[in-house]
Amino acid sequence: MDMYVRSGSLDKGMSLFREMGEKNRKSYSVVISGLATHGHGEEALKVFEEMLERGLKPDDVAYVGVLSACSHAGLVEEGKKYFDRMRIEHRIEPTIQHCGCMVDLMGRAGLIREALKFIKNMKIEPNEVIWRSLLSSCRVHQNVELGELAAENLFRMNTRNAGDYLNLCNIYAQAQRWQEMSITRVKMASSGLGQEPGSSSVEVKRKVHKFVSSDTSHSQCDEIYEMLHQMEWQLKFEGYSADTSQVLFDVSEEEKRQRLSSHSQKLAIAFSLINTSEGSPVRIVRNVRMCSDCHTYTKLISTIYEREIIVRDRNIFHHFRDGNCSCKDYW
Repeated sequence: MDMYVRSGSLDKGMSLFREMGEKNRKSYSVVISGLATHGHGEEALKVFEEMLERGLKPDDVAYVGVLSACSHAGLVEEGKKYFDRMRIEHRIEPTIQHCGCMVDLMGRAGLIREALKFIKNMKIEPNEVIWRSLLSSCRVHQNVELGELAAENLFRMNTRNAGDYLNLCNIYAQAQRWQEMSITRVKMASSGLGQEPGSSSVEVKRKVHKFVSSDTSHSQCDEIYEMLHQMEWQLKFEGYSADTSQVLFDVSEEEKRQRLSSHSQKLAIAFSLINTSEGSPVRIVRNVRMCSDCHTYTKLISTIYEREIIVRDRNIFHHFRDGNCSCKDYW
């Protein structure tokens, strides 16, 4: 069951769960966490309530799943209530994981200052995960001031994580503060940290194929780019227009559109459409968070080619089907 939900086959995992005769706390925790990761926050909370009705006492692991479900679904008030319920009703002392979920919950919802206040009031010393979550939220919601604060705390911890520098760079780029962005990139380079390129991987006929943006190394390169051209032609009829705000470089609009057109996820989708049977699902794994342009693009492609496209990015599983995504555009 755990294997199915972790690999993207949520339906199979849920079928196994429903067929189980005796369900215990562990099986409930696996399903709650799985539903959260697949963007089904409200259903995860229903399963948690079912667990309580059966007389099973939740532990700290179950509550991590519950708070994560609230975070991924944007259920801020519910998350706060469950956090209090965990402490007061079930007498579970919050761990750093629970606190991280709360910071993520508020940060994703744009409540950046409330998240910072929560961090300052934590009984546990905030670790790099806490500050990184706040930094990521500042990038999404374009908060330069608190983004700098989160980054300062991470750099003080000497975490040596290139992603922290890149998130700060992106915050500066969104604010068109190109000088600060350049200085941050120089600091990253002088620290000996390199940027891992964003990539998308897909398995076809038991072989994993990995793509990076503007990739031309694949043996089917010509076919892939021809397929991309066909996809773009079809997308025009659906009203698609590239979201150039996602390209955080001081370049022309045309160059931004060119950069977006060959993002790794789009190459992986094109390759999959060429090499898999009509109607079969497409499964992709990314090493970074999906940009909003790729998200819109993939929703439309799922409709045009009548495919379910399942993408696992750094945060959650996205199930694209009939022009919709399981995350409800909140990720």
